[in-house]
Amino acid sequence: MHIMEGFLPHPWWEIWFALSAPAVAYGLWRMNALVKERRETLPLLAVAGAFIFVLSSLKLPSVTGSCSHPTGTGMAAIFFGPWIASVMATIVLLYQAIFLAHGGLTTLGANVFSMGIAGPIIGYAAYKGVMRLGINPYIAVFLAASLADISTYLVTSLQLALAIPAAVGGSFASFRAFAAIFALTQVPLAIVEGVVTALIFKYIAELRGDVLLELNVLSKGALNKLMEARG
Repeated sequence: MHIMEGFLPHPWWEIWFALSAPAVAYGLWRMNALVKERRETLPLLAVAGAFIFVLSSLKLPSVTGSCSHPTGTGMAAIFFGPWIASVMATIVLLYQAIFLAHGGLTTLGANVFSMGIAGPIIGYAAYKGVMRLGINPYIAVFLAASLADISTYLVTSLQLALAIPAAVGGSFASFRAFAAIFALTQVPLAIVEGVVTALIFKYIAELRGDVLLELNVLSKGALNKLMEARG
């Protein structure tokens, strides 16, 4: 849900930059530590980053000044946590703003906050919460990816509503209008993203389950159950 260049007025674009910067800085520190300690995770980092780039580039027309698309950040949050996912999203959003005219530089802070911070936090919390209940990991991944997507669009709706309040009803009325329009395209996209993410997770678990164990994404017991189910 990239907000286009110049669409957020002062002081909103500055506020979102100020809120996003500390999270991205912390994510950079976490990513640097991860790469130094576990070089074997580099291919998985690359896959997660590419997944965000490809999915978030598939834009569909939606709310004026924005668009609908999958985000891909749920998978990165599951594998590496929300803070490293925020760095990946920032890199992708910056590239898209400069080279694809998708999003913008003045709205980068807002787009990072919605897609790179809020979405991954919700997705990561959902995955960990569902896994504690002992539910099948694939269901946990599906819910995490879907909720990361949906929460991104809700935060984008809030950002637009705060910046562009309705003449009658103010920001609350604007939020309801933006969220309702987004939902027409975003809810189906979130469901599809959840399914695709679960399938990719299944492939990675079967191919490199050892890396998921090291990252504490899966317990040994959960991984063994998945391998047994595979037959």
